[in-house]
Amino acid sequence: MDNAELGRRLKTARLAKKMTQSDVAGTFITRNMLSLIESGSATPSMKTLEYLSNVLEIPMEKLISESGSFEQSSELQQFQDAKKLLSEKKYREFLDFVRPEGIFADELHALCSIAHLELAKTFSESAKTEQLHAAISHARLASLEASQGIYANSARATQANQLLSHLAQYLSNYYSKLANSNPENS
Repeated sequence: MDNAELGRRLKTARLAKKMTQSDVAGTFITRNMLSLIESGSATPSMKTLEYLSNVLEIPMEKLISESGSFEQSSELQQFQDAKKLLSEKKYREFLDFVRPEGIFADELHALCSIAHLELAKTFSESAKTEQLHAAISHARLASLEASQGIYANSARATQANQLLSHLAQYLSNYYSKLANSNPENS
């Protein structure tokens, strides 16, 4: 579903309850932000969507499903399934499962950065070069994902970049030792 349709549904629900934008916004979001969401100019975060769902007394599934019915939308179900994989620390499965797009793209970028960073840390503990190269790949992706969307996290990007730097130094030393070793002493 696009932002315009979501905004239309929110506005329709608000008007049906005879509430002003200020009534709905409360202290959780600004009236201006609600106006942007209703006009389709802004995408609400998951927390904001949950808040609006509660205030307007409409199941979130109805707000974001393609049909507008009470059936659970596939996008919401996929997001919930993805969060479950991440909470179970199934990072590889999580990354195979998700694509940061749609209404939850910003949230998924943030969650992908967590999964990539955790995999990078795990692979970096190995002494095998292929595992260390996998750690580098995941650290790069963690840094990239941590820089995306409204939940961009500079601390996580910095952590990923520090791990990259450490791994690069370690591999540089490793390859220098290999290049300088005398095969006759083996």
